[in-house]
Amino acid sequence: MMPKRVKAIHLVYAKWCPHCVPTVIEPARAMAMELNVPCRLYDIDTEDEKLADELVRKYGDWSEDYVIPQLFFEFEDGEIAHVLTGKREGVEYTKRSVMELMRSDFYNSLKRLHGSR
Repeated sequence: MMPKRVKAIHLVYAKWCPHCVPTVIEPARAMAMELNVPCRLYDIDTEDEKLADELVRKYGDWSEDYVIPQLFFEFEDGEIAHVLTGKREGVEYTKRSVMELMRSDFYNSLKRLHGSR
């Protein structure tokens, strides 16, 4: 299957959450820069909560008290892929998951498609 071009990266997070800031927010911004796409942030403690809930309900790991952060890639064809959820086991587990995503064949194929190294 051919990789598709990413249109945007979406991150559902909260400023108080150590799994989110800086653990996932900084790598999400770095990936957006590498792919030359916007990184859209949805803070669940602001007016963004409704949009965050909708994104997680439709595409993510939904429950009434869903885990944050949740990271999504939106592709140019409109598909939205859920690529990461924070790990309840601890911040180090979430950090490891982010690093695994950034080293994955999936992400590296996206970088090549977008002309990044």
